[in-house]
Amino acid sequence: MEIDEFRRQAHEMVDWMADYMAGVEAYPVRAQVPPGEIAARLADGPPVEGEDMGAIFADFQRDVMPGITHWQHPSFFAYFPANSSPPSVLAEMLTATLGAQCMLWQTSPAATEMETRVLDWLRQMCGLPEGFAGVIQDSASSATLCALLTARERATGWRGNEAGLAGQPALTVYGSEQAHSSIDKDVMIAGLGRDNLRKLPVDADFALRPEALEQAIAADIAAGRKPACVVATVGSTGVGAVDPLRAVGEICRRHGAYLHVDAAWAGSALILPEWRWMIDGIEAADSFVFNPHKWLFTNFDCSAHFVREPDDLVRTLSILPEYLKSRETGEVIDYRDWSVPLGRRFRALKLWFVIRHYGVACLQRRIARHIELAREAAAWVEAAEDFELLAPCNIALFNFRYRPAGIDDSDVLDRLNEALLHQLNDSGALYLTQNKVGGAYAIRFAVGQTGTEQRHVEAAWQAIQATARALDPRTLAAE
Repeated sequence: MEIDEFRRQAHEMVDWMADYMAGVEAYPVRAQVPPGEIAARLADGPPVEGEDMGAIFADFQRDVMPGITHWQHPSFFAYFPANSSPPSVLAEMLTATLGAQCMLWQTSPAATEMETRVLDWLRQMCGLPEGFAGVIQDSASSATLCALLTARERATGWRGNEAGLAGQPALTVYGSEQAHSSIDKDVMIAGLGRDNLRKLPVDADFALRPEALEQAIAADIAAGRKPACVVATVGSTGVGAVDPLRAVGEICRRHGAYLHVDAAWAGSALILPEWRWMIDGIEAADSFVFNPHKWLFTNFDCSAHFVREPDDLVRTLSILPEYLKSRETGEVIDYRDWSVPLGRRFRALKLWFVIRHYGVACLQRRIARHIELAREAAAWVEAAEDFELLAPCNIALFNFRYRPAGIDDSDVLDRLNEALLHQLNDSGALYLTQNKVGGAYAIRFAVGQTGTEQRHVEAAWQAIQATARALDPRTLAAE
């Protein structure tokens, strides 16, 4: 493609992008296509000759867009947000144009030095103490994997990478029953084995019970196992629970266990000083992660991973073949040593754009408003006679169900709420996800999309009520 043609096509696509951002509410929130429909629209094989870019872009709009779920829709209340924003998109365009592979300081000094500086901005914004050094990972799952690998190496006297785990005592990992499923996967990848993962009971607020952790560690030590790592959660995926970091940290110190804190979603709320109680005791943590790509208006992927001892992370992950050496090796940060992949994108640029464009005060106002909107919606649910909260509003997340008068059978209620969720999502007007709370089917409502305003939350609540009350519980009871 000639540069003049690139310029013309790029202008057309930027116009389309701006129109999409301005008009995203016109789309159904969740893709409304059945499985296989998009694949059926695509050619069975590649073209022999090149095609006109105008035709390709037209096919994108016609054949691809119907299969897109619109995460930037302000009525997206499912999962957690994967926020974007105009300054972040602009930075991504520059990143893609530069095409830099930022594995070493030498391969793009600006990328490395900006990452170091912007991660320290985030540390300050979130109230993390001095002494934490940051790196951008692709996801919280990857940061947790790095934490488990570092914990494994520490627990084996730095022999795991060299000699494997044979002959070592079984290494155990701990988290609450509300902890994210990525811990299960990371335990598998790290070679620790899921049999050595302890999912521990929680209290009435769904937070890890310190006495349960202490008991589990004591039992494992008595059985000849070695406690390696505790993963504490700040803002659990299901209900937004916050584990007591101070008590957990004291237990970790007594037993020499690594403490990793997963605040993937809720960590963004720490830019509000009134929410920093969630990390009381963070000084005992060895590592901490949260995702600006969830709730800090920065495109996926951008996960902020902070470590207390960078040298331990580097010792765990660094391999230095001749072709990766440079004259600056050992004198500068080479972030390829801080993560599993060798290759790294220039992800700090979009974070730099976002923080500079909005400023801390504006980011604080937006997140505070999301929290306020979630609380208002939870209050509406609680006040309705035929709805109930199954878990209270934690930060900007709550769980509820429809419970009409006279329906007490748990199976019927589960089917009723499952049917309600499917009808709401099939409508395209909003998007919610399911959960289980105390064994009961729950509908999970998370506020946090960049453009969400009160009118979107009010419209969602009206749709929930109308759809629920149009269901016939007798039909479900007969199934």
